[in-house]
Amino acid sequence: MNLWGAIVLRDLRIAYQGGGAMLPLVFFLLVATLFPFAVGPDGPLLARVGGGALWMAALLAALLPVDRLIAPDAESGVLDQYAVRGLSDEGIATAKIAAHWLGFGPPLMIAAFPAAALLKLDGDVLTRLELGLAIGTPALAALGVMTSALTLGLRGAGALAGLVMLPLAVPLLIFGAGALGQDGMGALKLLAATALALIAMAPFAAGAAMQAGRD
Repeated sequence: MNLWGAIVLRDLRIAYQGGGAMLPLVFFLLVATLFPFAVGPDGPLLARVGGGALWMAALLAALLPVDRLIAPDAESGVLDQYAVRGLSDEGIATAKIAAHWLGFGPPLMIAAFPAAALLKLDGDVLTRLELGLAIGTPALAALGVMTSALTLGLRGAGALAGLVMLPLAVPLLIFGAGALGQDGMGALKLLAATALALIAMAPFAAGAAMQAGRD
């Protein structure tokens, strides 16, 4: 196995062994469980706003482990070891994006099924939600790693990460929620375009931030 794949597997193992991978999933399901209590038992109302609530939950779930994505490896010297072994900072960032997405993306997509039942979402809306999450969660993972790198070494990095990541994720939230409507194909295409742009940009931004932190 090459070094890139070894980084992905290592990060996944650490996330699941430490229980960090469960936090986004638990948070997502808690939102789906508690939201009907806040809105009330009105089924049509829940169906109208539930999809947007799940997108907000997915965004915040991706933000939860941000302070643990890069900082522990930077502090322990693991990033330096990767660099010595010839892997570029952009390659390291790409591996961490893949590991972060595998840790929270597919579990969230599975959790969306019981969440949709709790929020009275019909089959068509659930299908569009799953398609949107399949497109949007890799971009949320990319944003998470990029934000973690940009706030590396700063005091109060967890709070700063939210301030950095949330504005950048607003287009994903808007287009993802917009794709749940009857005429949602246009929003879905915009979601895909935005996700591709973020995924393409994030490894270079995160790599530059890691290089600056090393210097």
